[in-house]
Amino acid sequence: MQTETGKSKATAPAPESGEEQSSHRPLKIAMISLHGLIRGRDPELGRDADTGGQIKYVLELARAVAAHPKVAEVELLTRQIIDPAVGPDYAQLEEPIAENAKIVRIPFGPKRYLRKESLWPYVEMFIDQTLAHFRRHGLPDVIHAHYADAGLAGAQLSRLLRIPFVFTGHSLGRVKQQRLSMGKSSPETLEKKYKFTARIEAEEIALETASMVVTSTNQEVVQQYELYDHYVPSRMEIIPPGVDLSAFTPPTADWTCDPKLRAELARFLREPDRPMILTLARPDERKNLEMLVRVYGESKELQEKANLVMLLGTRDDLRQLPRAQQSIINNILYLIDRYDLYGSIAYPKQHAPQDVPELYRLAAALRGVFVNPALTEPFGLTLLEAGATGLPIVATNDGGPRDIIANCRNGLLIDPLNKDDIEHALLRVLTDPEEWQEWSANGIAGTREYYSWETHA
Repeated sequence: MQTETGKSKATAPAPESGEEQSSHRPLKIAMISLHGLIRGRDPELGRDADTGGQIKYVLELARAVAAHPKVAEVELLTRQIIDPAVGPDYAQLEEPIAENAKIVRIPFGPKRYLRKESLWPYVEMFIDQTLAHFRRHGLPDVIHAHYADAGLAGAQLSRLLRIPFVFTGHSLGRVKQQRLSMGKSSPETLEKKYKFTARIEAEEIALETASMVVTSTNQEVVQQYELYDHYVPSRMEIIPPGVDLSAFTPPTADWTCDPKLRAELARFLREPDRPMILTLARPDERKNLEMLVRVYGESKELQEKANLVMLLGTRDDLRQLPRAQQSIINNILYLIDRYDLYGSIAYPKQHAPQDVPELYRLAAALRGVFVNPALTEPFGLTLLEAGATGLPIVATNDGGPRDIIANCRNGLLIDPLNKDDIEHALLRVLTDPEEWQEWSANGIAGTREYYSWETHA
């Protein structure tokens, strides 16, 4: 990894002059997001640990920025993947996603799908290929990179081309390293699995180079970016992400849930019409899902008042998931058996994108609660989706949830490591009808007031 000169083997195209890069001309913006599975139609959110909220964020951001009158074009640069295991969509070199916005898939590294920790040796190849792409199709006016891997690439391209560089970290290596080091895994095991050395070095380079660093919350600035040597407070901009909430409407008086979704849940639940404790998260150690099952399993009062419904991504065969995800799901299945939660907990294997807003509406109609017990949460997209449908939220006292609940006043914060705290917050939402109604109404209004894409762009 190159850390000082930022030189690349390819010859860089000569940058345009300041006169040619006129501020009066609509901008061409290159966004970079390298890992996960990115496609414009029905993104496969939750398919694996790398295909989550960041994928949805960059797609919606690209569309929103492209619609701005001062923007001529947005290219979302990602990795071309030619792998029958993930399907043909990710091999397509270009894919329009909106007027003036498209995905451009750059071939680099092996053709097969790789998890993000395996991409580090190939970032320099992406830089070379992207320089060739810019030579063919013209330079952008701004480079905006997302996450550490793209941050490293964007910083190097910015240095080579003298183009302004914007960085959004999404989550940070130092923070994750600190949290996971409190667990049972050794530093050597964590380094082997998560490649923290490469990730943190890339984040330092991105922070050193960036003209602006986009953050979601004040806590993210003060408690997370401040851990870095190249943290510069004046470059930090707190811009709450926008969210497309058009699909996340509250249930109306004559609303009825999709019968297929009801039938799927009824396979698991003895009393499917009881209130619902709902969580949506991919099986990732940071999501703290086993703690939630323990809290529910050890609380007779919670079991009496509500079912627990967990959407843990999608899977066909558990054995085909990455080992870390297999381990978490197996641990959850063990806890279900240990606490004998059969009939009170649902964990469907599959769901379609259109099922998600329906599930939020069903939970709201049943006067339930949405819970996010993650150890760290930079933003919390699902919290906004749940709030927009009128479902009160209980969320970790960290990052995005702090700001969301402060702005929207639609739920409670919890210590994700404290079982009693989680239990008491869930019971409070489930047992106080006046507060439930107030939080529901506040979420419907607040999410739309504070988190629009128009404001973010």
